Amino acid sequence: MTKILVVEDDKSMNGFVSSYLRDSGYEVKSCYNGKEALSLLEQEKFSLIISDIMMPIMDGFELAENVRATDKTTPIIFMSAKDDKPSKLYGYKIGIDDYVTKPFDIDVLIMKIAVLLRRAQIETDRKLTVGNFTMNAEERTAVVDGEEISLTVREFDILFKLLSFPKKTFTRSALMDEFWDYDASATSRTVDVYMAKIREKTSACDGFEIATVHGLGYKVILK
Repeated sequence: MTKILVVEDDKSMNGFVSSYLRDSGYEVKSCYNGKEALSLLEQEKFSLIISDIMMPIMDGFELAENVRATDKTTPIIFMSAKDDKPSKLYGYKIGIDDYVTKPFDIDVLIMKIAVLLRRAQIETDRKLTVGNFTMNAEERTAVVDGEEISLTVREFDILFKLLSFPKKTFTRSALMDEFWDYDASATSRTVDVYMAKIREKTSACDGFEIATVHGLGYKVILK
């Protein structure tokens, strides 16, 4: 079972979030400041950390900095009453993955957790499955209904990126910067040609479609 650590000094808020997470199928441990959290993290492995910022003894910023000093991958979500831009920017700078401002919709928090856990699992396994389609980044294989399809290295990398972040729009310029580096011959039309090839090769896939976001770029929509 997926284990989540909730770090929040407000006991009623801690209990509310922890209870909701348990009802959603997660195993939950609670503590009330960053120092307690670090002690727990030395003893147990957690799949995700949810932390307040303003806490006694050790605040959320210091906790996140300590975690990221040795652990670069475990997702961290800040939930805080601090709604100022500097706090959010600093949080992201030290390595958190998401920032939720109190008061928040608990269902939105649960959805954010699911998204971050999915991304973390993809990053760990380097493998993703959508419907009848599976990609394995370690083996560099793409399989539809048990049959391998032929993708070039660039086609594979582009599709793996899109499927890792469903619903996120990737602009043509962002795709060019990441996958064509300093190739001066690449244009937005080059991206369109590649996307057409990827769509053709994955036409038998039943779990997703690649949508064009007019005037911007592309995104994957899960069916």
